[in-house]
Amino acid sequence: MKKTFLKIFLFSFLFISVQQVLAQGPPEPPSNPSAGGNEVVGGGAPIGNGLTLLLSLGALYVFRKYYHLRSKVSLEE
Repeated sequence: MKKTFLKIFLFSFLFISVQQVLAQGPPEPPSNPSAGGNEVVGGGAPIGNGLTLLLSLGALYVFRKYYHLRSKVSLEE
């Protein structure tokens, strides 16, 4: 009974707290655009390296799962 109550309470708390977290709005444009206001919103942060890393780790995970599945099948035969 206590575990069920605790699970329900934690789920409710996390669900409600996530609803309260909001992202910030975009920054206001500079007052004088000719004075160096030629930046991309967000500072032009590159996402290419992170995306490559994420895709390569995902491919490695799939390969590992496939390899272990194939090795279990060959051991059972």
